[in-house]
Amino acid sequence: MHKEPPLSKVFYRPIEAAIRWAGLLRFKTMILASITSPLRLPQTLDCPRWNECRLYSERIYDGILHAELPYGKNGITLNDPALVSSPDLTIRHVDLKRWMRAHYPEHRPAFLFSRGERMAHPFISIQTGEALLLERMALKAALDHTQHQMHELREQHETLLKQSTVLLASNQRAISHRAETTYLNIIGAMLALMLGQSPAGVPYSRFRTQEAIVSAMLANCGGAVGITERTLNGKFANARKNVRSASE
Repeated sequence: MHKEPPLSKVFYRPIEAAIRWAGLLRFKTMILASITSPLRLPQTLDCPRWNECRLYSERIYDGILHAELPYGKNGITLNDPALVSSPDLTIRHVDLKRWMRAHYPEHRPAFLFSRGERMAHPFISIQTGEALLLERMALKAALDHTQHQMHELREQHETLLKQSTVLLASNQRAISHRAETTYLNIIGAMLALMLGQSPAGVPYSRFRTQEAIVSAMLANCGGAVGITERTLNGKFANARKNVRSASE
């Protein structure tokens, strides 16, 4: 049975570290069989994320060449320049972890950092931080604008409520008895005039009956509130009665 290589070790060859960094440990045997030189990795390989693996290997060697990353042989730090091109070159786990934390803090691969370390120390790059700050400022501006609009709408709503209360109160105000009598007398007098005639017997209008007046009003003002046949006949009857009572 094929035994899976350990995720973490005390020291690694650069390609071993790059494979783990790229999360390609299950392809380790195939990758190592395809490599002839640790410094000249193949440009293409039938392996997912191979370009990442090549990049990570180049970064490790870049750290070694710039004296940022201690190296040696078989886990023993020697810093011998002759080892740079040797397949026996190794990097200690602790040195690699320290180097990655300093130079690539956004990367926390599982073979170097525990789950607790990856969860407790999330990295936010300067670019990401600036983008988040701009997004926060935009959201705050939008929130302020929305709150201002909501305040204006609330004031308009309160004003409309006050106006509607006043209008409702005025519409519901009962007409006084004196005013109603006055209106009925005026209506009754107009009806008597329209249906009456002069002392010489000449009609004051062309209307001969109350029904004719009602029909004409319905034809011309039928859409107005109160202009219905039943209402008009009722009001006219009360008006004529009022006028007769006043003249007795």
